[in-house]
Amino acid sequence: MAVEEKWKANMAKVEFMKRFPGLFVTWEQAKDKTIEAVVSLPSKPEVAVLVFTDGAFTIAPPLAPEPWQLTEGLRAARQVLEPMHRDAYAEYDRLAHIDKEALRSARLEKILGAIHNNLELIPELKDRLRELVNHWK
Repeated sequence: MAVEEKWKANMAKVEFMKRFPGLFVTWEQAKDKTIEAVVSLPSKPEVAVLVFTDGAFTIAPPLAPEPWQLTEGLRAARQVLEPMHRDAYAEYDRLAHIDKEALRSARLEKILGAIHNNLELIPELKDRLRELVNHWK
């Protein structure tokens, strides 16, 4: 009986916390809000409570975005961020172009290496390649 009561008490507490006044759970709810305080959790300093001037708050996970998240985020917010960070976006564009070209070059080398490594194992490969090239002419 005591275990069941403890379980019920915990569930009631959790349900209340999920409905706590001011708590928001989507980033859309933070739109147009101003942060008043950032309070790190004592047990996990990389997690923070973001408190807004109107009393709204949320718990923010560690700020360690993955590269794909940064890429998509910079693209998605470009219209808003670029006017304030023109030089950074110019550098990002330059580096993205270099990365794209390096990927293209690496793919080409991989394809050529695969052809070279299989010429002896697949005798008809030369003929098939000639047919393919002639098809493109």
